[in-house]
Amino acid sequence: MSDEAAADLADEELSNEEAAEGLTDAEAEPPVAEQIEETGELPSFEELLSQRDGYLNDLQRVTAEFANYRRKAAERQQETKAMAAADIVERVLPVLDACDAAVAQGATDVVPIRDALFGALEKEGLAKLDDPGAPFDPNCHEAVVHEPGEGEAVIAEVLRAGYEWNSRVLRPAMVKVRG
Repeated sequence: MSDEAAADLADEELSNEEAAEGLTDAEAEPPVAEQIEETGELPSFEELLSQRDGYLNDLQRVTAEFANYRRKAAERQQETKAMAAADIVERVLPVLDACDAAVAQGATDVVPIRDALFGALEKEGLAKLDDPGAPFDPNCHEAVVHEPGEGEAVIAEVLRAGYEWNSRVLRPAMVKVRG
């Protein structure tokens, strides 16, 4: 090996070491080019194997850490996307409420608009929480009126619909509870 090639190899290995700072296996033994420069002799086969194994272990560890980083970054991106979508849907809920109020007042020409808006959001994961007669669930319902009755608490009347987005309650339903 020429002196220039050995120097280039040494520079390359030094830059690799700088990039892998903190890797204990790689620092345990000096790189081959440094050993050649210092002693003028080639390292033994066992030393080369040991150094190779150290670099391989470092590479495998860094590769695994990077794979974990990519996976976690993708998960965070999905969570952020889901939260942004839920925020947008929450901002549209007053429009659905206004449509429901208009229909309750007899404005039948609003029904197709309400149904189209709800249908589009339903395809993406929106569900309405307005089931009279269902058992009262404080996670999904907000009891604003209570009337006495026997047995388990059930929803007597839905005063304002609640909504759930992909199994997450965006807004609990305001209900009248009996029982």
